[in-house]
Amino acid sequence: MNLFQSRTGYRFSIDALLLAYFVVIRPGDRIVDLGTGSGIIPLVLARRHSSATVTGIELQASMVERARRNVRLNELDARIKIISGDVRTRQNFPGAAGADVVVCNPPYRKPGSGRISADDERQIARHETSGDLGEFLGAAAFLLRNKGRMALVYAAERCTDLFLALRQARLEPKRLRMVHSFRDVEASLVLIESVKGGRPGLTVEQPLTIYRRGKDYSEEVAAMIAGKQLNFPKRF
Repeated sequence: MNLFQSRTGYRFSIDALLLAYFVVIRPGDRIVDLGTGSGIIPLVLARRHSSATVTGIELQASMVERARRNVRLNELDARIKIISGDVRTRQNFPGAAGADVVVCNPPYRKPGSGRISADDERQIARHETSGDLGEFLGAAAFLLRNKGRMALVYAAERCTDLFLALRQARLEPKRLRMVHSFRDVEASLVLIESVKGGRPGLTVEQPLTIYRRGKDYSEEVAAMIAGKQLNFPKRF
């Protein structure tokens, strides 16, 4: 897969790849990616699931054009559509309750927290300056059919905020996996799948580690980067 990215602006991180491999996609699913950036998640999902169709929604005009360019570059125009849209207003959004799956890699940080990038693309991707967690989840609930599924990746330290916001949006957490940089360090990310209007009951999967030592990726993550189908036992 080929991908255009900005030399100085936002560049996707491994978070997006972890999410694309975590989410469960069924044959024929209609998928929406909120905050698609350069289109990396739609591209991975379309390549991995040949019958799925994906709509990527992005606020920033520069990123919309870049994502469309990447879709054309990878010859996936027939199954991926990139549109300009804002989670706060839902302007230009697809119709309500039309999606089977929504995926999202939202900004992790509240406005004013941590180091604020001077670059607009990076700032909007990392901080809730153009849509907070509740607005992203509200947009997902609007798009999903009843019993539709949402998968997202988020900062582990904000798990409490995430669970509260999911319940408020009627997105019931059903499956969770913690992500650790190394085996013996605390979790940095959480992958979570929720069901719109689902019943309570959460399955906590075995943790995922990104690195074995130094910058050597774990076997599982290395397989993701290589674009392989995964068949790993659930182990730490």
